[in-house]
Amino acid sequence: LENWGWNIYGDPTEGALLVVAKKNGVDPDTLKKEWRQIDAIPFESQHAYMATLCKDPAESENLIAWKGSIESAIKRCRFTMSANGRLEPFDEESLNLKSAAMGKVGMRVLALASKRVDSSKQHLDRPDVDSDMVFLGLQGMIDPPRPEVVDAIHQCQTAGLTVKMITGDHMITAEAIAIQIGISKAAISPSAERESMAINGTQLTLLSEQELIKVVKDKHVFARTSPEQKLRLVEALQADGQIVAMTGDGVNDAPALKRADIGIAMGIRGTEVSKEASDIILADDNFASIVAAVQEGRGVFRNLVKFITLTLPTNVAEALVILAAVGLGTALPVLPVQILWINMSTSILLGMMLAFEPKDRDIMKRPPRDPKIPILTKELLIRIAFVGTLLLLGTYGVFLFEIQSGMEIAMAQTLAVNILVFGEIFYLFTCRSLSQSMFRIGFFSNKRLLFGVGAMITLQFAFTYLPLVQALFHTNGFPAVKWLWVIGIGIIIYCLVEIEKGIRRRFGN
Repeated sequence: LENWGWNIYGDPTEGALLVVAKKNGVDPDTLKKEWRQIDAIPFESQHAYMATLCKDPAESENLIAWKGSIESAIKRCRFTMSANGRLEPFDEESLNLKSAAMGKVGMRVLALASKRVDSSKQHLDRPDVDSDMVFLGLQGMIDPPRPEVVDAIHQCQTAGLTVKMITGDHMITAEAIAIQIGISKAAISPSAERESMAINGTQLTLLSEQELIKVVKDKHVFARTSPEQKLRLVEALQADGQIVAMTGDGVNDAPALKRADIGIAMGIRGTEVSKEASDIILADDNFASIVAAVQEGRGVFRNLVKFITLTLPTNVAEALVILAAVGLGTALPVLPVQILWINMSTSILLGMMLAFEPKDRDIMKRPPRDPKIPILTKELLIRIAFVGTLLLLGTYGVFLFEIQSGMEIAMAQTLAVNILVFGEIFYLFTCRSLSQSMFRIGFFSNKRLLFGVGAMITLQFAFTYLPLVQALFHTNGFPAVKWLWVIGIGIIIYCLVEIEKGIRRRFGN
């Protein structure tokens, strides 16, 4: 069994203490049997300690075992137990120096203390541990950040997302971890003032709501915070107009998780209360997964915009073609049943293929999108109107020209439908990126899209020349030379849209 290793289930701090005991030859199971627990004071964040009352095996006295924060120990300890077991006056300065040294290397530090009481005592109250405690020592433990977290933090900063650390740990420890993972300003600029790096819960208590809003913008590390302060921090960020995503795993995190715009609970270590209060449960408890979700969400939204930008110009062109025909008193260039064909076939074989478009290379280098901005911005509306007008001119212009040249009405309508469809096919390749050229993102980077285009072209040939389909959609095949109209107008649309994108890139609009 020893070769199988150890696995910790439950609270990682408690598990680390048991591991330390095992490594130093103390068997926790034997100790529990010898020192039977009579009563306990559970941990509460506002008190920052927990204590147990245990029965002495000799039955002469009972023992209060206590562990908690450095600040709590300083308030309660009167003596220190030396290495030889003698009681000495408690040295606060020495304790602070040692805990600071441990915190600077990123250790989470716990103070351990005890107190002997009469064997008749069977109930433990908070006043019993408020004074005359004997300081036993410090326990330092470190949970090094996962390697991927540093890169994830960097991606967040590049993407315009601000990461803030809210923790119950000592400020020195919090600062050290923040520097390691790149949150703290000191990690970016070593000359940054130390006072600007972090703030603790005691300082937060003294701030008004307006002062807190200012502080929460400048600070990135909040240490020794209570559940109420976590909630205040979320509310302060929201009052500043920020969209807040909050992570947490404990019962005390529930109010802040509920108040945040996006509450994210830990799926492995998280309590049921925190999961119920959250919008998202993180299955692997990994911060990098949040960044991956942001990247995926941006990609999905971007592809949705591409789909809309592709589909609307065709719909606009269809409507304008009908309106133009009615207004000028000519035959309809496209019949209603043919419009149904265009919308049904292109939406499935062309539009849906954009859902598989790879994420833009610079998607995590762009600032967050303002939620107040509509999906269709002024630039996209101009693009839609521009392409819709090109399709209108190409479709209706060729239709009128061929009718006046003596072409049959059904043949001219079939030609008009193909101009609309192939115009959308050529425009589809420009929609693969709203700003970059198709050749920059890679012609073969979305093979499903190429399959959809191939299937669409095949169906259009069937639509044009297959007798059964001709009967259903009232079409008629036209001479092969007329495909020059179809391909030529498609190429013109593609080139003009690419020129428009180039102009926007050059002038930054």
